[in-house]
This record gives sequence, C-alpha cells and structure tokens, in this order.
Amino acid sequence: MAIGGLSVSINRGVRYGLRPLATEMGLLAVLFAFYKWGRTLFDHGPAEAMANAARLWEFQAAWLPSEVELQQWALGWEHTAFLANVYYVGMHFPGTALLLVWLYVRHRSSYTRVRNELVVLTGAGLVVHVLFPLAPPRLAGIGAVDTMMTVGPSAYPAATDGIANQYAAMPSLHVGWALLVAVAVVRASRSRWRWVVAMHAPVTVLVVVVTANHYWTDGLVAGVLLAGAMAAVTAAERVRRGEAPRAARAAGAARPAGTAGLVPAAGDGCADRLRGAAAGRGDRLGAEAPARDDLVTV
Repeated sequence: MAIGGLSVSINRGVRYGLRPLATEMGLLAVLFAFYKWGRTLFDHGPAEAMANAARLWEFQAAWLPSEVELQQWALGWEHTAFLANVYYVGMHFPGTALLLVWLYVRHRSSYTRVRNELVVLTGAGLVVHVLFPLAPPRLAGIGAVDTMMTVGPSAYPAATDGIANQYAAMPSLHVGWALLVAVAVVRASRSRWRWVVAMHAPVTVLVVVVTANHYWTDGLVAGVLLAGAMAAVTAAERVRRGEAPRAARAAGAARPAGTAGLVPAAGDGCADRLRGAAAGRGDRLGAEAPARDDLVTV
C-alpha cells in the first residue's frame, strides 16, 4: 500500500513538475513564431532599405571605423569567413536557448527575469525593423563582401519566405541576444568561467561585421534597447513586489477581530519557541546545502 502511495506521489510530482516546463516551452515557441512573422511584417521592399543604408553609411563615416576596412583586414586570414559564418548561423538561437535551459535548471529565480527581458527586447527590435527597414552592408553596395554567399553557410535562404528578413538589419538582434546572454550569465553565476561565456557578446559584434550582416550602429541600438528592456522589467518587478505587501496589509485589516487571539503575540513564550525552532531548522538546512559552482563542479 505504501509502495502504491509512493508511486502516485511520484507521478503527481512529475506531472506538476513538467507542467511549468511545458508552459515555458510553449511561450518560447510562440516567441519564435512571433519573431519569424514579425521579421517579414510590412515588407517595404529594397528601395527604402537601400536609401536608409546610404544615409546610415554617410552618418557613420564621421565617427565610426569602416566596417568594410575591418572586414577586408579580417578576411586576410584563411577560413575566417567560414568560421564567422558558422558562428553567426550556429550560435544565435542555440546559444540563447542554452542560456534559458541553464537558468531554468540551475537558477530558476533568475529565469523569469531573463525571459521577460528577452521578450521585451525582441518585441522592441521588431518594432524598429518595421519602422526602419535597412539593407545590411553586404547588400548596400558599399564594397562589403557577402561571405555567406561566397563561402557559406548562409542564414538567408534564396526564397523570400525564410525566417530571416534580409532588409531588417536595424537593430542587430544577434548582438542584442548575445549581450543578454553575457549579462545574464555574469549576473547569475559565481564561476570564474562566466567571463569566458560573456565573451560571446564581443565575439558576436565582430562576427556580424566580418560577415557584413550589420553596421556598428545596429549593435549600438540593440544595446540601448536591451538596457531599456532591463529597466522596464525591473520597474515592473518593483511594482509587483510593492503590490504584494499592500495586498497582505489589506487582508490583515479585513481579518475578523475574533481571530486576533489565535496569533501568538510578540512576547508570548510560545511564539519565541516557534521562532527559535524555525531558526534552528534554517541553520541546519543551510549547513546541509553546500554551495555549488554554477558552471564547473569541482
């Protein structure tokens, strides 16, 4: 009988444990679908995107280094173009997904915040895509080499119904997501290896320029949008935390007067004993739960 009860308990725990995971996977699938749909929303055509690229190129020339010159320098090494293409194609979605899985498994308290920041950042980026179509350097006729077409692999299929809108270079969500990965890992982890993972951000910045998929400004705008997304999520969290005590106070004020005697007073010996027992249990639990390294188990 005990075995049967244990089996039911385990099955119930697995069922209720998988339910939030399935919910999160569903939410991320919706985000992915929205990302795909939003990238191709309100196709303005190449004319407006090319005109915006010409204006941006002229604007950048006075205060930022040339992406074309950096690309020519980087392509002086053999296999640079291929490796940059592989990183661009292979790290955008998988790297971000791996971050979310790691946070969900190891840092559940940080997961919701990062997920919300990702959603807000992506939504803001899609709004900019719609309002400011932009041809990337490889399509803008400024002398940049289209490494994805010349060397491969390419993230941009020949068909126009692919997931990637080739005239949505502003902002660079590759850079925005990579910055979020770096910030989230440094914020949540205590491991010395977190700084290695954080290098994903500067590497991505170089990769998007070497592959001629983005301008410097695309990455800068992505960084500003990420800062705004983090501020918005933090503000929303503060509002939510502020509403909880107010709700608790309102519930206490609404409690019938006859129930006041059921709560031990501050000076009651029973209350003191209860608090002492709880503190003792907390000390024992803290001693029994050694700290674990986040990325390396040594």
